[in-house]
Amino acid sequence: MPGSARSSRLEGQYTVGIIGGGQLARMMHQAAISLGVHTRLLATSPDESAAQVMRDVTIGSHLDHDAVLDFAKGCDVVTFDHEHVPTEYLREMEEAGVAVRPGSEALVHAQDKAVMRARAAADGAPCPLWQVCDTPADLIAFGDAHGWPVIAKTSRGGYDGKGVWKVEGPEEVDEPFEAMGGLADGQQPIEILAEEFVDFTRELSAIVVRSPSGQGVAYPISETVQRDGICVETTTPAPGMSDERQAEIQQMAMGIAGRLGVVGVLAVELMERADGSVVINELAMRPHNTGHWSIHGARTSQFANHIRAVLDLPLGDPSVTAPVVVMENVLGGSEMDLTGALQHCFARDRSLHVELYGKQVRPGRKVGHVTCLGTDVEDVQRRARHAAGYLMGDRNV
Repeated sequence: MPGSARSSRLEGQYTVGIIGGGQLARMMHQAAISLGVHTRLLATSPDESAAQVMRDVTIGSHLDHDAVLDFAKGCDVVTFDHEHVPTEYLREMEEAGVAVRPGSEALVHAQDKAVMRARAAADGAPCPLWQVCDTPADLIAFGDAHGWPVIAKTSRGGYDGKGVWKVEGPEEVDEPFEAMGGLADGQQPIEILAEEFVDFTRELSAIVVRSPSGQGVAYPISETVQRDGICVETTTPAPGMSDERQAEIQQMAMGIAGRLGVVGVLAVELMERADGSVVINELAMRPHNTGHWSIHGARTSQFANHIRAVLDLPLGDPSVTAPVVVMENVLGGSEMDLTGALQHCFARDRSLHVELYGKQVRPGRKVGHVTCLGTDVEDVQRRARHAAGYLMGDRNV
């Protein structure tokens, strides 16, 4: 168990501090309840998803040095809803004796894509060709050398498709550099990373969990569908993938977690080529959208295992509870009354599982997800797509 000073509300009750008030923190809180773990939250607004359901909430910015350090003082362990806390704040928390999980040395690889690429390449992990570009001319040189189009990314600050550009040719290279300033967090230097365009056949996600004592578990590999940089669907286990190939990718992800010293969930987003080989796209060191299926589709959810891991408790069984599990994100559409729309969804499919995040509906915003379980991939996908579509206002599904 973490050894920092305890400030729990009840004697013998541990306090996990979560920085970031989104739906991931909300679902971590739900998982902590059954373990008797007290959770504290640093959120930017009382209207954020997690702040609506948690009692112990501090309002403040993750970019405010004093707010972050003061928040950490009341926690046995600190973990995260996102990767955007400045790295030097993490180091200061650690120097003050707070158990930061994942720690600063690990988390920087999810915060900074250039750092991640350099480390992955040094470790021999499969990556696309890449280069840090200081100027538009550097980006042109990379494209000319390796072929157009190329992918340009900000090293920090991007998410859900923000900070990523498909650059078709030299005439488009200025856009990433012009937009870079708007994505800066005010604390860390941001660079432009160029990557080869990978003509992948599908995207995959490997989610593993590791504890401080080195125990690890691996979830089945998921096939993911992304639109405009946002995950819209996962199917688990990935259709058409052999058990042997599943195990190879799981071992690769677990090896990354071990080498980087990750504590908690590590999500490795992958692109699969036509020949079945994979390259790493992104790393995330927190519960991940591509693992939401595990709440209802695994024996132990990614959220429960993340809480267990940061407290160094034995990890739970990650195996699926059905042959096919499909998660579909609900993005904001024309339906404003999401709870009211459940009248139709539950009447049509009594086995449907729904998680709504308490967010105001805005076009394209993640406001919830649905999960369906079954035995036939096409049938389960059809059920999940219908429910998510209906909740987004599509009455033709």
